[in-house]
Amino acid sequence: MLYTLSMRSYGQYCAIAKALDVVGDRWTMLIVRELLARGECRYTDLRDGLPGIATNLLADRLRALEQAGVVSRRQAPPPVAATLMSLTERGRALEPVIDALGTWGIPLMVEGPAPGDEFRGRWLAWPAEMFLADHSPEEPAVAIELRTSAEEQPVVIETEAGTVRARQGECEQPDAILTGTAYAILGVLSGHVTLADAREGGLGFDGDPQALARVQPLALAA
Repeated sequence: MLYTLSMRSYGQYCAIAKALDVVGDRWTMLIVRELLARGECRYTDLRDGLPGIATNLLADRLRALEQAGVVSRRQAPPPVAATLMSLTERGRALEPVIDALGTWGIPLMVEGPAPGDEFRGRWLAWPAEMFLADHSPEEPAVAIELRTSAEEQPVVIETEAGTVRARQGECEQPDAILTGTAYAILGVLSGHVTLADAREGGLGFDGDPQALARVQPLALAA
């Protein structure tokens, strides 16, 4: 099916150029990131995950993505009475692209956030699932809660048969809790900073150190 897109076209008969005609504009792939992370959500929730975007620009991007068959919307039944946005099957097919971009961008985060960089706690879920594994899969499952601020919902890392799953929310009885900046938490989880050094730098830790020790980067857990 052909779509008449409101965004500019590169005017090239090339699969990469055609793909960028749809998703190459600024903010578009971050909209896809948020919808992958959140699932179906309201416009206001989506905007919260895109700090810095103008309301009219977000509306324009969503309309273009709908037109391209990447995003769909529906009206929630009463009493919610809200428009809910979600990715179509075509849109969800962009997940490997998001994963590849995130992997490529990890080295760019080594120096830490730039002044004024925004952060959302749920953004920790992606690196946790992509790069961590359970070092002792034969042991009972563990849960580690990551807290970056009082305003943000925590992210919970849970082991499952040697793999790691991450979700936004709380855990009733976490085996360990890390509290601090995203940069400090990622440093510990990646193995670049020891827990002891991170705690000296202000990272909060509560719980069983062994639970944290068994959740390792994939290369270390192999």
